Amino acid sequence: MDGLKGLPEAIKTVFPEVNIQSCIIHQIRNSIKYIASKDMRAFMKDLKTVYQAVNETMATQALQSLEATWGDKYPIVIQSWNNNWDNLSTYFNFAPEIRKIIYTTNALEGFNRQLRKFTKIRTVFPTDDSLMKALYLATEQIMLKWTSPRQNWCWILTQLNIMHKDRLEQYM
Repeated sequence: MDGLKGLPEAIKTVFPEVNIQSCIIHQIRNSIKYIASKDMRAFMKDLKTVYQAVNETMATQALQSLEATWGDKYPIVIQSWNNNWDNLSTYFNFAPEIRKIIYTTNALEGFNRQLRKFTKIRTVFPTDDSLMKALYLATEQIMLKWTSPRQNWCWILTQLNIMHKDRLEQYM
């Protein structure tokens, strides 16, 4: 997710067992707008140790180190990471190959951008059903461009099946 207020709660209402992962890229972008340019390189080097950590324990330690180093100078940034940590650290429960898929919302945003481009040229839909049909057809067209499969997809799917067998059975 990209940090939209109330979205995690709404999704948990419909899907109570969902794992919420906020977009790391959005969090980084939100953080760096508060960092002075002279500190940017050093801060980013320290921040990378947080989100590129091997596991959550090491990430938490790195976040504490980041706070010790930069907390006095940039408290709002550190507070943001601490406040959002539950939704930022979810991906540490997954293997590194799966983390590459879920740490950012860029792929989803690209898909949404393509849907908007498709619906933008059609200004009127007579019914909700006609909109749904148009979005379905747009999705079919967009998917034709998806020619290269995700690297190691079989392994990723196997890992997800092991972790969430009861959730994936209905889709297999």
